[in-house]
Amino acid sequence: MTYLGPIIDPHMHLWDLDRHYYSWLQDTPLPNNPAGDMSPIAYRSYGLDDYLADTAGWNVVQTVHVECGLPPEDQLSETDWLQGLAETRGVIGGIVAGANLDDPGVEPLLEAHAARTHVRGVRQIVNWHKDPAKTYGPTDLLLSDAWRAGYALLAKYGLSFDLQLYPSQMASAAELAAAQPDIPVIVNHAGMPTDRDEVGLAAWRQGLALLAERPNVSCKISGLAMIDRAWTVDSLRPFVLRVIETFGPSRCMFASNFPVEKVHGSFGDFYAAYDAITADFGPAERDLMFAGTASRIYRLPPTTT
Repeated sequence: MTYLGPIIDPHMHLWDLDRHYYSWLQDTPLPNNPAGDMSPIAYRSYGLDDYLADTAGWNVVQTVHVECGLPPEDQLSETDWLQGLAETRGVIGGIVAGANLDDPGVEPLLEAHAARTHVRGVRQIVNWHKDPAKTYGPTDLLLSDAWRAGYALLAKYGLSFDLQLYPSQMASAAELAAAQPDIPVIVNHAGMPTDRDEVGLAAWRQGLALLAERPNVSCKISGLAMIDRAWTVDSLRPFVLRVIETFGPSRCMFASNFPVEKVHGSFGDFYAAYDAITADFGPAERDLMFAGTASRIYRLPPTTT
């Protein structure tokens, strides 16, 4: 480990199976998940103490919790649970809440989320792929007028949007970001370059470039092992460096995606890889990618560590 500065992890998850029902973790059998086989983390709760155990030895000073795929009737309850944890335990500096933006009645939920002091934005996974094994939903929500109407409401409530998508959707997303410049957009998991042939990788590079043209868009470097499941530092290197080259350190942030990513490696494995890949960057640039960018983008309270 050469990076000894603070880490703000802007993409982590907690779940309490006694409090909520997470179909992707509790159905029998487990449903297909494009992120991989979730059985090693299924059927058990994952709390803040579990996360802190997984991150032991790394200077994690703050996190952003990202919603965990609950149905609409449980989305505010999830936020309230996390708000309580943030107030009593600390660590969680920001919350990205769940909201189905294609629901014409979503506005009261957005208003309620925004009233919670730690909520910074919302996420609704929009990954659509023509391959049924890779898609997260039956249609491309980015093309839906109803969904776009819900998305436009985020500006009214000062909320950002966590954008989990595939490269084939990036041109539409870049157009949307341009049309709604007051909504900060945070691309999840390096844009998920799931198609690794020449055409697919070119689409990923071109899509990232289109998104990076919009000053309200930033990118999390995370989740690459969901696609590269036999990953090594060298196999991740060109993807990590491409994102940094495209967005610049001031719009890039390393994230764990834990415990989802735990099925593909340890927290230390991933952060050691980020550390090694950016060893030649200057201290100020590394501080941004490990902590500073996340703090600014998610408007997090200052830490004392």
